[in-house]
Amino acid sequence: MKNITIIEDDKALNDGIMLALTGGEYSFTQLHKLGDFNKEKATDLIILDVNLPDGNGFDFLRDFRQMSDVPVIMLTANDLETDEVMGLTLGADDYITKPFSLMVLRARIDKVLKKAKTSDVYRDDLYIFDYGRMEFFVNSNLVDLSKTEQKLLKLLTENAGRTLTRDYLVDAIWTDGAEYVDENALSVTINRLRGKLSVENEDVPIHTVYGKGYVWKREK
Repeated sequence: MKNITIIEDDKALNDGIMLALTGGEYSFTQLHKLGDFNKEKATDLIILDVNLPDGNGFDFLRDFRQMSDVPVIMLTANDLETDEVMGLTLGADDYITKPFSLMVLRARIDKVLKKAKTSDVYRDDLYIFDYGRMEFFVNSNLVDLSKTEQKLLKLLTENAGRTLTRDYLVDAIWTDGAEYVDENALSVTINRLRGKLSVENEDVPIHTVYGKGYVWKREK
């Protein structure tokens, strides 16, 4: 089930959006001001009003894009091309002018979520790994990963919950035709990656399955 966060100060519209989208496939977080947004709480899409009691949606989006690529659909009462351009430039995935049809909004949401699902990005409440852009965030901090570390991480996250054997990982990562690969190469890369993904008071999701290999699993 996808979680949609609605940040809209018009209570009637906020409730209307939720009711229009209710149907079992979405859960909702309803907020009426920017200050109520909790960046630590995972969400799959944000519906964001531009004009809010405690701030501007554009400013919020600018800051939010520094730490997350969660899809954002902006709502505004201003039918101005410059506002739409600004929203899209700052990283909005779509822009809808009020008043709008709730059926149209639902179609836009479905389209944005479908696009996000097929993107080359892993995301949870602690990590964002954008393999296409080669940008990797750990607790909102950008970290630098080598090409080998990126390959290993992608294999693990694409197969989350599934144990990948050492032999499989070695064959998949070191495919440069080398006849000999140091048997410690994988262990060294795993240890480096764990160090870079480490967050205080959190378990690194790369778990050793003794005698077999490794598995990516968040244990909360």
